[in-house]
Formats: sequence, structure tokens, C-alpha cells
Amino acid sequence: MYLESSNLSDKTKKYLSILIKLTVLIAAGWIIYSKTNANSDFQTFLKSLNGLSLSQSIFYLAAVVILMFLNWGLEARKWRFLMRKIEPQTYWSALSGVYCGLTWAVFTPNRLGEYGGRILTLRPSRRIPGLFAMTVGSLSQMVVTNVCGLIAGLVFLYQFQLVDFRLTWGIGIFGLMFIVLYLLAYFHIRLLNNILSSFKLTRRFKKFYAVLARYSKPELFRIITYSLFRYLVFTLQYVLLFLWLIPELPSSQVAILIMVFFFVQAYLPSLDLLDLGVRSLTGLYFFNLLSDKSSAIVACFAIIWFVNIIIPAILGSYFVLKLNLFGNAKSHI
Repeated sequence: MYLESSNLSDKTKKYLSILIKLTVLIAAGWIIYSKTNANSDFQTFLKSLNGLSLSQSIFYLAAVVILMFLNWGLEARKWRFLMRKIEPQTYWSALSGVYCGLTWAVFTPNRLGEYGGRILTLRPSRRIPGLFAMTVGSLSQMVVTNVCGLIAGLVFLYQFQLVDFRLTWGIGIFGLMFIVLYLLAYFHIRLLNNILSSFKLTRRFKKFYAVLARYSKPELFRIITYSLFRYLVFTLQYVLLFLWLIPELPSSQVAILIMVFFFVQAYLPSLDLLDLGVRSLTGLYFFNLLSDKSSAIVACFAIIWFVNIIIPAILGSYFVLKLNLFGNAKSHI
């Protein structure tokens, strides 16, 4: 995502940059405010706090918030590692890029704004290669989500006996094939570089996607390890919330259902600020198999929505203000 500026005066760049930043911040701020006030699921969460132990509430909410910072801290380390091939960064610069992307993501479908917001922290000449590098990181997260989700899905079908045993075996064989293909595609991502280079139309853009061939298998393994730790942090957040609000549920079954939920959610179209209802309905479908406490289930998903999406988007506003949209030869943040 380039912002061409060679024909603009410095003064024009300055005012245009301010206008874009203010537009993003005002839009994000207004949508966040309106959705948190009008969303019935979020109001359910607030009501669910009544009657709960204050000390327990503080403990569990603090733990979930700390895990949120750990999650995005791991993502920053992954982003920094990915950027070693393109534009070496400090940890702070990588973290700034991650939070900046989160602010842009809140009002774009399927978090597409996260890509744009993050690569804008790079020098202009590095932004498109950075986009391909970020795709490698996103693919690693998808691999983890799919592999864990398919395994959890098989356990889920076996435990709740929702389908015939023979069909479960058939799904298991198909799932195993899917897992193998997904892992092969990820660890051989450099083949995509070769495929793109074989076409005349795309060959001229090789300087942008050539980064795909620069990651060795050990490096790809390290990248997917970061994604796995993030996945475990996500899962732990949900387990803690269900342990707090519905303590009678077995943590192991909660973890299994959460992994299945992640798998299903990955294939649902979403808009960060509008998909709380979709998350809640999907979550209710699975967790009503374990509990009839629908309000508490919805509250768990509302808390995660607020902590993992709204709070980071607000924090990211600071980094949006510091963006150098038109770039220079130095670091942007």
C-alpha cells in the first residue's frame, strides 16, 4: 500500500497526513463508542458483574487483560522476526506497528485494515514486501487454527456423538489429509514465489514477493511457534472466563469447544466491531451443549471482544497519530 507523494509539497503532505489520521481516529472512536453503548451482548456482560465477588472479578479480568498484552507482545515479536528480511526493527517499532494495525482493523471487513495500518509504519519502498511477509505470519496463524481446530473437532464429535461413528472416522481421515496439505503448503511457501515468477505478468513484480523465498524451514517453524503460543493464550483467556462465570464446566471441555469455535470463526466473514453478535450466537450453539447459562456464555464472549479488540484499538490510536504516512529514509515510529 503505497502513498505516492513525489508531486506533493511538504506542506500539502503535512495537512493531508493530519486529515487522514484524524479521519481514522474519529471514525474508530465514534464506532467504538456507539457499538459498546448499543450492543446488547456487551450490556449483558456489564449486568453479569452484579452479584459477583469483587476480588474474583478483579483477579480474572486482570488476568485476561494481562494475557491480551502478552498476546499482542508475541505478535510483535513475530512481526519483528518477519521483518528481519525486509526492514530490521526494534521491538518497540514492531509493537507500534501491531497496535497501529489494530486501530485500522476495527472498521474494515475481515481485519483487512490491520494489514494496511501495520505496513504504513514501514518505509514506502518496503510496504508491499512487508504485506507479503505479513501474509506469511497470518498463514502460520491459520495453520495453527486449522490443525488444532480439526483435532478438537474430532474430539468434540466423539464426546458428544453428534454424528455416526463411521462418519466421524471419515471426517477424521479427511481432516488428517487437510492437516498434512496445510502444513506442506506452509513449509513450502517459497514455491509460491517460483509459481509467481513463472508468469510473465507477475514476474515484473518479483521484487515485492521475493521475500516469500527468503524464509527457511527453521525460520518458518519459529514463526509458527509464535502463532501457537498466541493460540494458547487466546484459549487460556476463554478458559479463565468460563472458570469464573460458569465454574462447574470442566476446563478441558471448555478448551475443546473454544478450539472448535476458533476453527468455525476463521471461516466466517466479520467486521471487528459488528461481529460480537455472530461470535455470541456461534458460542451459544456450542456451549449450550454444556450449560444453559446463556447470559454467562454471552458475557464471556463480550469480555473477550472488549479486551482483545476494543482496548487495543484505543491504544493503537496513539501510534496512528505518530504515523509518517508519506515516508522518509528513516524509521516511521
